Amino acid sequence: MFQEKNGKLYYICDGEQVCIEAWGDNALRVRGTRNRRFTEHDWALDIPNGKEACVRIFEDQDANGTAYANMYMGEDKSYGEIQNGRLKASINANGVVTFYKESGEILLKENWRRLQDEISAPLNIYGREYVPQEGENYKISLRFLANDQEKIYGMGQYQQTQMNMKGCMLELAQRNSQVSVPFYISSLGYGFLWNNPAVGSVFFGMNGTEWRAESTKQIDYLVIAGDTPAEIEENYMELTGKAPLMPEYGLGFWQCKLRYRTQEELLQVARRYYQEKIPVDVIIADFFHWTQEGDFRFDPKYWPDVPAMCKELEEMGMKLMVSVWPTVDYRSENFAEMKEKGYLIQCEKGVRISMLCGGNEVFFDATNPEARKFVWDKIKKNYWEKGAKLFWLDVAEPEYTTYQFDNYRYYLGTNLEVGNSYPKFYTQGFFEGMTEEGDQQPVNLVRSAWAGSARYGALVWSGDIVSSFECFNRQVRAGLSMAIAGIPWWTTDIGGFHGARGDDPEFRELFLRWFAYGCFSPVMRLHGNRNPQLDFEGEAIGSGSPNEIWSFGEEVFQICKKYIALREHMRPYMREQMRLVHEKGTPVMRPYFYDYPEDKKAWEVEDSYLFGTDFLVAPVLEAGAREREVYLPKGEVWIDVWTGEERNGGETITVSASLEKIPVFAKKESEYLEIFDNFS
Repeated sequence: MFQEKNGKLYYICDGEQVCIEAWGDNALRVRGTRNRRFTEHDWALDIPNGKEACVRIFEDQDANGTAYANMYMGEDKSYGEIQNGRLKASINANGVVTFYKESGEILLKENWRRLQDEISAPLNIYGREYVPQEGENYKISLRFLANDQEKIYGMGQYQQTQMNMKGCMLELAQRNSQVSVPFYISSLGYGFLWNNPAVGSVFFGMNGTEWRAESTKQIDYLVIAGDTPAEIEENYMELTGKAPLMPEYGLGFWQCKLRYRTQEELLQVARRYYQEKIPVDVIIADFFHWTQEGDFRFDPKYWPDVPAMCKELEEMGMKLMVSVWPTVDYRSENFAEMKEKGYLIQCEKGVRISMLCGGNEVFFDATNPEARKFVWDKIKKNYWEKGAKLFWLDVAEPEYTTYQFDNYRYYLGTNLEVGNSYPKFYTQGFFEGMTEEGDQQPVNLVRSAWAGSARYGALVWSGDIVSSFECFNRQVRAGLSMAIAGIPWWTTDIGGFHGARGDDPEFRELFLRWFAYGCFSPVMRLHGNRNPQLDFEGEAIGSGSPNEIWSFGEEVFQICKKYIALREHMRPYMREQMRLVHEKGTPVMRPYFYDYPEDKKAWEVEDSYLFGTDFLVAPVLEAGAREREVYLPKGEVWIDVWTGEERNGGETITVSASLEKIPVFAKKESEYLEIFDNFS
């Protein structure tokens, strides 16, 4: 029943095998299956491990020395235990797994409801349940007991008002503006990674937690113990991979709109910024600059001299980023070859079309390493060698026109089994291509991610969201959740993407509030599809109205210029925070409790956040508001950066919030207070 092999604890009973092993420091990985063997996939944990733990097995024997004699009456006291640093796990003769702190306090325990178990309930509900599917796959459920007082943070990006996931039901699937990164930190002192890319769900109920995978070969999860959220997060990032060092161009202001149709239109905007002496680090050519989806190249009719364009932009201090979609149109020059070589996602039934956007498109299969190499070779030839060396990996979920997850098959398995990992592989292909060409600090703006994406330079933004205060409010919580889930490079479309007119006074107010928030985001990027839409003769895809900072009136223009200048003054501070991201995995934008876990109130605050080591930011999230309440965490003296007024931590205060200034506080001892001296 219990075995020890190479420092791993195995439980084998009635056709099931469970393996518990050390994985990094103070962490244990658990796998379970009813197949003959475990898969070779480590998924998010694909950094070599090589860690062994202390394993002990205790057999319960009858008078004749026969073990397990009373098992079916629930009297077998056999169990195995494994310890890795400050985390211990045990599994008893009935298969129940329990995790303990070093002190012996229970952190997490599987939820079994049978007569053999301690709860003594004749429900025959199993903590691990396997429902057979096709082949060696199962529909799997994993259940844990609940703690009413527990708070759960992380899990990626969900468009909801709750940041504490306790009581929430979450779909484990990628969609436009929904990013499933299944890692959370618990207020009880542990972190949990669902190391399974299958489409499924999780229920953080008051009466139990239940993880579900629709089709998979095994249970796979990781538990990390730690004294503080920061310790847990840094350990998690060590195991899944930390982000590269953010390059200098990631610290300033990025300009984008839907869309610059031509080379000359983009250059005119860049020249205006340059003439106005407004620094822009990156300017972006969005979608449909190409000849056909899947050609992966500029349309020479509208972009006649890309090398000259990139050279002029460099002379103005700007870099060009280009949008790349994973879609391949049937009319693409690459479609036939990619189909023949098996580089395209397959459909299980019906017509082989996975997206409709200007044509009939199929996604390339990013889980196939040869397909990733094929696409990169096209990118290298048609973009990189022409001077366009930054990439916006859009539609990365991938965004199916209909999210029929059971209808798509990848190189690594069905979408139901491996689909959530697609954006990670998509980013990996570009990361590997860029590093091979000598870029040791790759950044890829990408619309989705999974656990471990950070190591491939994934800068995630929150998708095609609506231009409203309600939506803006949700993004603040989404960004903090993404940070805890292990995606420290994150941003939004400043002003939102859909549904706004630049001449609308209500939108202009929202735009200013969002722009100030963007200044205090890991990356400051303006984007949006502004109304009215502009159509062009002979083109299937139109364009949004202007979206530059001068497009919304003189008042907005002047305030935005000040925030861009402020961001420039913040470069030394941002450089230091990005170094911590790279070296320790510390997110730039993070909830209060990350730094102040002993402050109970810090676990409740969701509408303001810490921005690096020194600052606290409280965005204005309501239309018409000119003041707001701000809680200041205990243990610090906080300075209002605009007034110089000192405030003691542990207080909730009301502060002024004019259109010109976002509430920001600094630690009294901060050496970076002078950043704000020239902002007026």
